[in-house]
Amino acid sequence: MQAPDATAVIEAAFAEDLAYGPDYTTLATIDADAHTTAQVRARAEGIICGAVYIEHVLSDASITTVPDGTRVRPGDVVATIEAPTRKLLTAERTFLNLLCHLSGIATVTDQWASALAAVGNTRVRDTRKTTPGLRLLEKYAVRCGGGVNHRLGLGDAALIKDNHIAAAGSVTAAFEKVLAAYPDLACEIEVDNLEQLAEVLPLNPDVVMLDNFTPAEVRQAVEMVASQSVVLEASGGLTLDNAAEYGATGVDFVAVGELTHSAPVLDLGLDF
Repeated sequence: MQAPDATAVIEAAFAEDLAYGPDYTTLATIDADAHTTAQVRARAEGIICGAVYIEHVLSDASITTVPDGTRVRPGDVVATIEAPTRKLLTAERTFLNLLCHLSGIATVTDQWASALAAVGNTRVRDTRKTTPGLRLLEKYAVRCGGGVNHRLGLGDAALIKDNHIAAAGSVTAAFEKVLAAYPDLACEIEVDNLEQLAEVLPLNPDVVMLDNFTPAEVRQAVEMVASQSVVLEASGGLTLDNAAEYGATGVDFVAVGELTHSAPVLDLGLDF
């Protein structure tokens, strides 16, 4: 799995840390020629993502890491780093911030993917509710956790939502406008109830998003599209506690904003 380039993110992180001067604490306490071998260890169980970026932060160090996507448990070694001590301490927070954040996303995604896999073939996928500047990295973390990416941006596909429908006058009008303007573009339509689903099915959209449907309503929707090739995606009202209930409906995807906007960091630490 190809990791996205993180150069701009890493440079921005260093710029923040060093904006008001160098690392005075490290300069004062560590000899210039000191070298250290240290290890990043897991302090909680989870899925690692972002280990690949440690070498981008410490480009002149000797580093071995577990592959992204590896499951770890408390005490497991995630990375072994041999580097000039000053550089290691100055860079520590930069690479740990990125590693803990992305691993947290991968871990939550894995929890969703596991809950769904236990009951059927429904896949979890992300949304555009991402941290500004980190979208590609966060969506990479979702893939490392076993999830599926939705749109990377607004230009991947059309997604007709309630405000588009209100502005266009009807869901049919909105769909026809998109089809006329961009006939080769994949199109997804959001619906709020089964009546709207019945209205959009004759339009043959590529995907229909079922917004805030109950599991029972999702099951009905799955039955309604059984003879069509349309993909169904449930969104809204989803929690890890009810993931299996939604997965058991047979819906193709569940869209979960929590993966990227609310995942807690995975507890990892650097030990000398």
